[in-house]
Amino acid sequence: MNDKENIKRLHELEDIINKLNYEYYTLDTPSVSDSEYDRLMQELMRLEEMYKDEASLNSPTKRVGGKINESFKKITHELPMLSLSNVFTEEDIINFHNRIKKENITAPKYVCELKIDGLSVSLKYVKGKLLYAATRGDGVVGEDITDNVKTIKTIPLSLKEKIDIEVRGEIYISKKTLQKLNEERIKDGLEPFKNARNLASGSIRQLDSSIAAKRNLDVFIYHLPNPLDYGIKTHYEALEFMKNLGFVTNPNNRLVSGVEGILDYIAEKTNERKDLAYDIDGVVIKLNNILDQMKLGSTVKYPKWATAYKFPPEEVVTKLKDIIFTVGRTGQVTPNAILEPVNVMGSTISKTTLHNEDYVKEKDIRVGDYVVIVKAGDVIPRVEAVKYDRRTEDLKEFTMIKNCPICNQPLVKKDSNYYCLNPKCDAKHIESLIHFASKGAMDISGFGERIVEDMYNLGFIKRIPDFYHLEKYANELMLLEGFGQKSIQNLLNEVEESKKNSLERLLFALGIRHVGLKTATILARKFIDMDSLINASFEDLNNIPDIGSIIAKSLKEYFSLDENLKLIQELKDLGLNMKYLGKVIENAKIKDKSFVITGTLNIKRDELKDMIITNGGKVIESVSRKTDYLVLGENPGSKYDKAKLLNIPILSEQEILEMLDN
Repeated sequence: MNDKENIKRLHELEDIINKLNYEYYTLDTPSVSDSEYDRLMQELMRLEEMYKDEASLNSPTKRVGGKINESFKKITHELPMLSLSNVFTEEDIINFHNRIKKENITAPKYVCELKIDGLSVSLKYVKGKLLYAATRGDGVVGEDITDNVKTIKTIPLSLKEKIDIEVRGEIYISKKTLQKLNEERIKDGLEPFKNARNLASGSIRQLDSSIAAKRNLDVFIYHLPNPLDYGIKTHYEALEFMKNLGFVTNPNNRLVSGVEGILDYIAEKTNERKDLAYDIDGVVIKLNNILDQMKLGSTVKYPKWATAYKFPPEEVVTKLKDIIFTVGRTGQVTPNAILEPVNVMGSTISKTTLHNEDYVKEKDIRVGDYVVIVKAGDVIPRVEAVKYDRRTEDLKEFTMIKNCPICNQPLVKKDSNYYCLNPKCDAKHIESLIHFASKGAMDISGFGERIVEDMYNLGFIKRIPDFYHLEKYANELMLLEGFGQKSIQNLLNEVEESKKNSLERLLFALGIRHVGLKTATILARKFIDMDSLINASFEDLNNIPDIGSIIAKSLKEYFSLDENLKLIQELKDLGLNMKYLGKVIENAKIKDKSFVITGTLNIKRDELKDMIITNGGKVIESVSRKTDYLVLGENPGSKYDKAKLLNIPILSEQEILEMLDN
């Protein structure tokens, strides 16, 4: 065969093997034997070696991986990847259903889907070819995991139609695959993987795609972000549409009517849960009609037309071997339970927090007790109860320590917690540095707890600004285990990239007491830049919804200390961004207006507050002559009478929502 014929054959083989992959992995109806498939793959690999420039970027030979990424690039989602609200009881599901009916949606139908315990992914195709794959990330920006996703055989590299489309799904690892991988690891003298969810997430973030290929990852596609663009009017139709394009959708998806259909589905799948080939932690419930979905809309966090029912936590009993104390970044000293290792829903649990002295004493937890461990929301382990019938008489009551376990300075009790106030306590410094680099804060990849502790002990990183002077120690870092020239450069690149983070991440990373990421985001949206926040008065802060006096006091105390202001100035001089980079909605009808809400609404009051704040308004608690609008619900109180007396404009729930939509 001449070159032209060989190249033609190369492209023919790509199409043939893609079709065979679809038959085998999606339809489970292979049309050729394994030996015939292997022969065709070998022929394609030989031709691609001869004609390297002709091989497609999405060739089926790429499934084996092998490409090394220096780091994961960031990808901004065209539409945000929202999470789901959670419900836990039958009553919660009925309330969800009733809220939908209140929107004049009669006889609603729902699609019930299994909630796979894996990692969310967005797949973008252009003219039917896979362009990129991205993680959820923070919902707005995710990580580019294209090379690793190409190794997943149930993800088509080419679709049946030359179509531009984005779909979303869940990457997971089956129970059988996890068992097989662990058998191999035990045989090699390695620790077994703890659970399928963490393994799936870790595999998809491997820099070497050949490692991801060996993990035998799988996927279910469950969402089409823009169905109306394809003439699709229901979610169930969207699932069928994606399936016909070549995607794998879950065969357990079901269209049901009303709340009875939802509850029947949950009861059935609860019984079948242990027999499934993969782990699930609940059931996702989605309103079927797309126009009704749009009518309901979304909050800043999640769609109002969908929710996730979480299975009750699994309970196991184990022995509490010891109670140890750790020092956090704020100096808070926390008791922790050291447990006889026990498997809870796929995870081996050997340690969990006991929160504070009151929690331990209220439950009368003692070293040597047998305790009930649950995983709250199937994620966070906690000591739920003590098996008092198994307690022996020699067990001593819990006593809170009086001195810091690290620096031995006396502890001070504030509210229910104890604090080490020693500014030189090593534990506080190390924890604050770990927090600064952590995901959700500055998200500087590569700085795990062990690495930060090693660098602290070596003197490389003693203060937060030291992260941004790390290049001084590039040669010394080469001496650390696991650090080579390329990994050090990757680390320095991550540090440099973190300077571009939005203000809310920096605020959270600074470790200001009571300021979590949600609070930091509210503050960043409100004040836009660091200087404006620093100069805000206590009243300015206290009047912000969801802030209040406790957080306002904490912020004013933090910004009153010269050492903290010097730290912020030092970070500013190092080039760290000090401005909010998120979207600020300019709604002239809402901006700078003050609203008071009274009475019972169909929408959650916190959701409405958040929408008003996002649009530039503010929500205050009491009516005065400075109030611009009163939002009126059912059964209003005295605020309504005062608003009428002062001639304050009054809005119905529908009217305020229309203002927010403009």
